[in-house]
Amino acid sequence: MEQQEGCLVLENGMIFRGKRLGSRENVIAEIVFATGMNGYLETLTDPSYYGQAVVQTFPLIGNYGVIPADFESERPALSAYITSECCANPSNFRCGGRLSDWLAEQNIPALTDVDTRTLTRVLREHGTMNGMICDTPEQADLQKIKAYRVTGAVKHTTCKAAYVLGEADTKYHVALLDYGAKANIARSLVKRGCRVTVLPAYTTCEEIAALRPDGIMLSNGAGDPADNPEIIAELQKIMQLGIPMMAICLGHQLLALANGIRTAKLKFGHRGANQPVLNPETKRMAVTTQNHGYQVQYDPEDAHCRETAELLFVNLNDYTCEGLRYRKIPAVSVQFHPEACAGPQDTEYLFDEFVQRMEEMKNAAES
Repeated sequence: MEQQEGCLVLENGMIFRGKRLGSRENVIAEIVFATGMNGYLETLTDPSYYGQAVVQTFPLIGNYGVIPADFESERPALSAYITSECCANPSNFRCGGRLSDWLAEQNIPALTDVDTRTLTRVLREHGTMNGMICDTPEQADLQKIKAYRVTGAVKHTTCKAAYVLGEADTKYHVALLDYGAKANIARSLVKRGCRVTVLPAYTTCEEIAALRPDGIMLSNGAGDPADNPEIIAELQKIMQLGIPMMAICLGHQLLALANGIRTAKLKFGHRGANQPVLNPETKRMAVTTQNHGYQVQYDPEDAHCRETAELLFVNLNDYTCEGLRYRKIPAVSVQFHPEACAGPQDTEYLFDEFVQRMEEMKNAAES
């Protein structure tokens, strides 16, 4: 069947033409690019992309088809998907179908045969922009496109009720606050002998304390961290419990805000599996997977920042904050994804260090 013509209209009026896949609905979204050469299934099912249209910079997407075991959530949260070429004949022993068919089943609007190289260069030069995927440019309303904003991201992507993963008789119990969590965060903890209680984002400090967890994990998620005042206020209470904490991505940003450290939007964000970070203390470099549009504004010259936390990781591309170790609470936070699938796994050891902190606190309490 011949594919229908379609286009992407950016808020600055630029038009990128292509062929429509998936849902034929017109959609306005924040247009972002991701640089991963593989892992497109993890990207499509990462709740952190809520409200966004993802541009894949790698030219061929879908070559190993759809593999549900690799999903990071039950259903996609992104608004749309844009590729240079979508493979029509995938080949992999785990393949469960074609990507184009899955996009249609999930009602995700998509555009292929797009000049993604030029589109990515535009986004890098001008910064993240809104855009509309539609059939013809005449359908696009630039005022509506410019006015679009991602809102209610955590509310729409958090779990609706608590659930437990892992064996009941494990040594460690972790409370995972779900702000739009990738599934592999909980899997990484279960693999290390933890029972994980996944909790809705708006769970109170009192409810967490009643669970008597050995550790607290703050997950990744979507949207502007400053749009979550209720969560930030609750985190200020949770910090006082004295329970070891680890925070990833949005959790990293929310914990910083709860400690009086500001956040700000990046020009075009960090999204992909090739972001280099450096530990300034050990001089150890790691390649990481990232997906975020905001940064924690840790300033080593600012007295409050220095007194609150020490810089644990820095991004080697733009020198933004990639991790903090807090001084007054037993907490470590990172901007990148140490649990990343399909990799790299350079920083997976951070989960081991989190388990070690729980062990030390447990031993101290029993002695």
